[in-house]
Amino acid sequence: RGNSPGAGGAVAEAATAAEQPGNMSNWQSITPEMVLKHQRPSDGFLCPMEANTYGIEFQEFQIKDYSSGKTVYASPGAGAAPDMMATAVAGDAEMRSVKYSFPTDFLTFQTIRTALRFKVGDQPANNFRMIEIHYFKDKVVRVYDFTFGFCIPNSTNSWEAIYDVPKYTSSQVTDYVGWGWGLS
Repeated sequence: RGNSPGAGGAVAEAATAAEQPGNMSNWQSITPEMVLKHQRPSDGFLCPMEANTYGIEFQEFQIKDYSSGKTVYASPGAGAAPDMMATAVAGDAEMRSVKYSFPTDFLTFQTIRTALRFKVGDQPANNFRMIEIHYFKDKVVRVYDFTFGFCIPNSTNSWEAIYDVPKYTSSQVTDYVGWGWGLS
């Protein structure tokens, strides 16, 4: 599944790309390097729910404008207002996907702050890695590749990142705002 920086507010759908889009029968052979090579969103998820052998649960996620402190997204667990809450994507994706709706001024932010809280199950997670690829019209806009290091079993972990946002041309902003939910 793919992400888009589009706006209307700005929109994004969380997930990644795959070597063989939507083919979960091959999930054990997918590597981070394969995921990073993808130039378009996958047609489905890379692995079944049962592949989460570390019992990782994402509990809270927030996105803020670093300069003003304005919250533009907060997961329901982080005290989100109803109009900012994530809307589940239908079908199998219901528990695994989130659609974000950002205000249009999100595209003007210079720096954003993200905060994530997640829980690890009974197994230690060594070098837990999360790759997030944002697409717009089947083109890669931005790639984030995070490694969390060692996560203790049955622990709750917090992580914060502060990073620069790409500069968008006025033409790109117009295109993103007009695109709405029509991803890729």
